[in-house]
Amino acid sequence: MGVNFDSGTILVAMFVCVQLLYFGSFLVDFYLFSRPVNWVEVENADLLSEAEFPYIVLFYPVLRELEETMRTTFTSLTDMDYPAARYRVVAIPNADDQETVASLRRLASEFDFLEVMPVPATTDPSWDNVWQSWDANSHAYWWHHGPRAYARNLPPKKTRQLVYAFYRMVDEHEEMGDFLVNYIDADSAPPKDHFKAAAAGMLRYDVLQATNVAGNLNDTMASTWHSFDHMVWDGRKYPHLSANGRHPYWVLGKGLFFRASDLVELGGFHPWITIEDPEVGMRMWKHGRRLGVIANPLIEEVPNTIYHGITQRKRWVAGFFQSLDVPLREMGFTFGERVKAWMNFLPCMSLWLNAVGLPIGIWAIADYMQGGNILPAWAVGLSLFNLALFIGSLAFIYWSTWRRTAFVLKRRRDRIWYMIRINPLSIMVFWLIWLIPLWIGWRMYRKDGGLVWERTVKINANEELVREVHGQGIEPPTAPIFTREKAGVIA
Repeated sequence: MGVNFDSGTILVAMFVCVQLLYFGSFLVDFYLFSRPVNWVEVENADLLSEAEFPYIVLFYPVLRELEETMRTTFTSLTDMDYPAARYRVVAIPNADDQETVASLRRLASEFDFLEVMPVPATTDPSWDNVWQSWDANSHAYWWHHGPRAYARNLPPKKTRQLVYAFYRMVDEHEEMGDFLVNYIDADSAPPKDHFKAAAAGMLRYDVLQATNVAGNLNDTMASTWHSFDHMVWDGRKYPHLSANGRHPYWVLGKGLFFRASDLVELGGFHPWITIEDPEVGMRMWKHGRRLGVIANPLIEEVPNTIYHGITQRKRWVAGFFQSLDVPLREMGFTFGERVKAWMNFLPCMSLWLNAVGLPIGIWAIADYMQGGNILPAWAVGLSLFNLALFIGSLAFIYWSTWRRTAFVLKRRRDRIWYMIRINPLSIMVFWLIWLIPLWIGWRMYRKDGGLVWERTVKINANEELVREVHGQGIEPPTAPIFTREKAGVIA
């Protein structure tokens, strides 16, 4: 005997399914926001003598970047509040990227702190120290088993550059002892207390991550949308992953610090994942390394077009899927730990639900108020509850975003204009656009793609801002909310 479903029954089922998923996405947010934040207390660095400041090596992996973009980044490093003898800045282009190597050598004549270390092909004998280290290290699981066990033809991307430079630097510093590893992107502009925050943070934590904020957030509608991702994730949700060490964390791929000894012990960077950020963070967490969050952000450049933004985000998505699959099993994550790790990705995966669940919920409420009876009362109640949660969540997002705009926008009218541009209807459109990189990234994951570095195009959008903040010695703008006493409020 068959069961007949009329169109009304199917509609009700679809509505209930969407609303339950929508409510589930809020539950994930509630869980994440219930986790405490471990903020770095930068003032603790004042308790250290100069000799006690940890030695820092900042790596600068680049691929076919504009010389002007790189000059802007180095300008931001000219007035670091840190003893010059206690850090190195090492650019690591691919050796066959001759144009970038030439640009960096010219820039080294302008910035006396800059060193250039071209990364050769993996057939070069200078890679032998990498293979030897991985041979002796079971934590480098990708090297010992799996379809690419002992494969030396590492894909030509950022991770390969970091692997080579890191082990080279470990050899160079063998007699000196441990040091901190820091790396940034081509367009990153760290605040002047970036290294000082690392010195303070390493007194309590094992891994440090600075937040990020876009400097070109009003340039185009695309850059406004892309910058909003950082406002919501980097500045609002991400800090809660520190969680007193009780939740698996990711790192953000720039503005982070590791102890070199920890990286050596745990196998360095996994070269066969599209992005190294989530996997290396979760590997650190699984082996007891606690995360501290630096509130003062790096200024970066976000894509000025939708196309370039999709290019960037599809790689993020592919890397997220890859990191949450085989690596979790290889690292020995329990089922509960794997569920928690997936919670880091679910907010990204569920963005589109806002653009679908909200209008459907409003329709259901309006239909019920007009006397319609297509939906049960409890389903309408769920819609009302979801609508209230959305309004509260969005108000919280806008409030924290408004405060964070003070880092890069000095004029109040520019900050107001940005808030107008990210109005709810505008953001709904962007959340639907997110479906494109989610789909492409999933396909890349299924087809084992993303191994070659597909760079995000940079146009030196922040030159004027960085020169104003750093080149002329002006203090970086700081919103009052980011004092330690109030930091938890914006998380």
